[in-house]
Amino acid sequence: MGILHGYLTGLFLKAHSLNAQNILSSVPHAPNGRLLDLGCDDGEWTLRLAAKAGVANTFGIEIVDQRMERARSKGIQVVKADLNGALPFDSDFFDIVHANQVIEHLHDVDTFMAEIHRILKPGGCVIISTENGSSWHNIFAAVMGWQNFSLTNFSRVQSGIGNPMALHRHEDVELSSWTHKIIFNYRGLKEFLQVSRFRNVRLLGSGYYPFPASFGNVDVRHAHFLVAVGNKNSRTG
Repeated sequence: MGILHGYLTGLFLKAHSLNAQNILSSVPHAPNGRLLDLGCDDGEWTLRLAAKAGVANTFGIEIVDQRMERARSKGIQVVKADLNGALPFDSDFFDIVHANQVIEHLHDVDTFMAEIHRILKPGGCVIISTENGSSWHNIFAAVMGWQNFSLTNFSRVQSGIGNPMALHRHEDVELSSWTHKIIFNYRGLKEFLQVSRFRNVRLLGSGYYPFPASFGNVDVRHAHFLVAVGNKNSRTG
């Protein structure tokens, strides 16, 4: 099992790395603009986003105090807020709003997307990345009668419940906010952005076990990670 676990971990890390590249390739250039990273953690990734966008002001939202302070120490304007509720920003304020591996942790995704739409400037860009319930490894788990790989951390008691191949099986859950509440499938994520009034919605993929991670950008519908990109309609305000 140790060799298998190492092999699966390696595949995951390659998919995760390509997912980061997909996100960065989707970040528009916004000199003198504002970027918001929802769930900014310690701010390391936020700074990479800001550098790619060339923005003048970088903001973040984080709920874990220790990580919020680390992000602030890097010069990011971080506020503490629950992403299931109203966001503490004016309407039409940001050029770019980004959320990587965040939406799956929320119980009120409607408010989440409505708030992103509200705080984005007309024509502004939203970038949402999450896991894909239609990935081949999740389909395999369903056929076996196992818990979906992307939903094995649904409990605060222990991770990996219901799936003998889960990478973090039998591990304690560090933070209750890290449990998954919802997993989108390819079409569900795309249509959700569209009904949330975003236009030009397109998706990228990474991870395609056991094949190279790049196959996920060929068959996005069955990739492990999805990146959904859209724009606020400039005519709706």
